[in-house]
Order: sequence, then structure tokens, then C-alpha cells
Amino acid sequence: MTLQHVDILFKLIVFLFAISFHESAHAWTANRCGDPTARMLGRITLNPIKHIDPVGTVLLPLIALVTGIPVLGWAKPTPVNPHNFKNKVTDDILTAVAGPVSNFLVASSALLVLAIISLTSPLGRGITHVIPVVYPNHLEVLAAQTDSALMPLSLLAYELMVINIVLGVFNLIPVPPLDGSHVLRHFLSDSLLRIYDTVGIFGLMALVYLGGGLLARLIYPVIGFFDSILMRL
Repeated sequence: MTLQHVDILFKLIVFLFAISFHESAHAWTANRCGDPTARMLGRITLNPIKHIDPVGTVLLPLIALVTGIPVLGWAKPTPVNPHNFKNKVTDDILTAVAGPVSNFLVASSALLVLAIISLTSPLGRGITHVIPVVYPNHLEVLAAQTDSALMPLSLLAYELMVINIVLGVFNLIPVPPLDGSHVLRHFLSDSLLRIYDTVGIFGLMALVYLGGGLLARLIYPVIGFFDSILMRL
């Protein structure tokens, strides 16, 4: 099995973990804010089977793996009944942003793991400094560096960082039904809100399939920021 094959496996594992953690964060926050709907349906769990959406969890990631674009997608939406919230506006916003925030927390934890690897040995530092440079299209360079167990461990941690950044930024975009729309919708009039919700799914499809340049301009600077921290270590 080549490093490229290992990387594909890592991407799948990390993506399933990331969306499960994301949706669990929604469910946990909603429950804390007074809505037990998702908790009662067993959605506070890292079991990916509970969160799989045929398009967002299966089709889009497969397209991403085949085409080489960053892994995008979403899980089955977490059911939320805002009528159970103590403060309908504030709690709805908190529940919505909990998902992306959880992704950035995981990305930061992965960066911490990479930092520890980098600071504990010269070999670890060399590996963690090479990965951002050659990722994702020249993994054969990494394969030629060493057969140390630090290589797959570092690659897994880097995948964990990147995919969670991608999902975190993507879900903050204010296009229904993404999480960012739950913030913007509270500032729209009733007439605009109806239009917003109606055209949302078409806007999402256009964003995924036609908005590659826009997505890159939103996502890559955040990845670059995390990379810059890693490269300074």
C-alpha cells in the first residue's frame, strides 16, 4: 500500500469523524439550550452511521477524492426545534455555530499534535515542515523521506487539521442550509426570509459545483494561517 492509498484512507476516516463531531456539537448545544430533540434521537454520538447523508456524506466526498479537490460535504442535518429554546434567537445562533467551532477546535488540536511531533525530534520537525509544502499532490516526496511511524502519524494529524478547517469555513458560509445561514436569517424580513429559504438549496449547489474559486479564496487563507504556525516551530 502506497502513501497515496494511506492518505485516501485517512481522508475518509477523518471526514467521517469531522462530520460526526460537528453534528454532535450541534445536538449537544441544542440540548444545553433546552431542546432535547436531537439527544432523544441519539445524535449526540461520534457514530457516523447516525449522521450519514447520501449526497453530503457519500457523493460529494467521493467526487472530491476522484477530482483531487478539498473534501467538502455535510452530514444529515441535526433536528432542532427552536420553540424549545429559552432564547430563540441567541440559542439558535449558538447551536448553529457550535458545529463549525467544533471543527476549528479539532483542527487546533491536530495542530498541537503536529507541534509536539515537530518539537520532540529533528526527524519530526523535518516531516511536519515538508507535509504542508508537498500536500496533497506530491506525497511521493514524503514517502521517500523515511519509513518512520512519524510519517503516517503526521499525515493523519495534518489531514485532521485540513479537513476540519475546510468543513468549518464551508459551513460558516451564509447559504441555506449551511450553519452560517442561521445567523443571517435572523436579520432578514419575513418576505426576504421566504425567498432566502426557497433559493437556498440552489445556491448551495451552485456554490459547490461552480464556486470553486470563491471557496478557495475563503478556505486556503485559513489553512495558510495554520500552516504558518506549524512552519515557525
